[in-house]
Amino acid sequence: MPTTSNGGVDLYYETAGTGETVAFVGDVGYGAWQWGWQHAAVAGPYESLVADLRGAGRSDAPSGPYTVEDLSDDLTTILSDAGVRSAHIVGAGLGGMVALHTALDTSRVDSLTLVGTAARGDGLDLEPLWGALDDEADLERSLAAGLSEQFVDDRPDAVEQMVEWRAVEDASRSAWEAQAAAVADFDVSDGLYEITVPSLVVHGCADAVWPPSRGETLAKGLPRGAHREIDGAGHLVHVEASRRVNDDLLGFLADV
Repeated sequence: MPTTSNGGVDLYYETAGTGETVAFVGDVGYGAWQWGWQHAAVAGPYESLVADLRGAGRSDAPSGPYTVEDLSDDLTTILSDAGVRSAHIVGAGLGGMVALHTALDTSRVDSLTLVGTAARGDGLDLEPLWGALDDEADLERSLAAGLSEQFVDDRPDAVEQMVEWRAVEDASRSAWEAQAAAVADFDVSDGLYEITVPSLVVHGCADAVWPPSRGETLAKGLPRGAHREIDGAGHLVHVEASRRVNDDLLGFLADV
């Protein structure tokens, strides 16, 4: 699949389907596996585009720290390489921040779907989500920090599979820290009024790392923001409540 370069940083992405492009931008540390429940749902009526953030998966991992602006530049580089003038952007956590910056800084965003994210990153403790790639137990512990207790108890098979994916695709410690630094330095809370594209904010009510209140504040600050809270779901709401999130996403895109 295609690889493009932004300032010497090689970036990997995959596309599937035809139609308007829905581009997925991931959260701190996680590989493209995090979108496995969404890209197949949109590929068909839309073209799905899933990229590995710099630092994760098959993209390069230059020394950090990174900034959201760096990652937004990566996104627009990928869109250009794929021949996409503008896209519907779906971002989780850090990826949501990248989506917000891209909407503020370019005209390449048709809509935003913002999952478990916020307009500012100060005061967030992302450490519980880090897992050492060579330690299966640590990967499982840190994965549980992003999921609800009920999902972990009810779906041990899914947790086991995600641990296997993480060991192969997730960021190293140094790359994770570089991505986390981008979150800590981000704040567009005073500029949300300038983002006028249709926006859907989705948050799990049981998110213990990115407070649901920040999702609510984000939605209120966006001129065309809609808010969906999903009961019982943790930070990785698009994983554990994938059917609900996919229904909300497809319904939102159909109305844009």
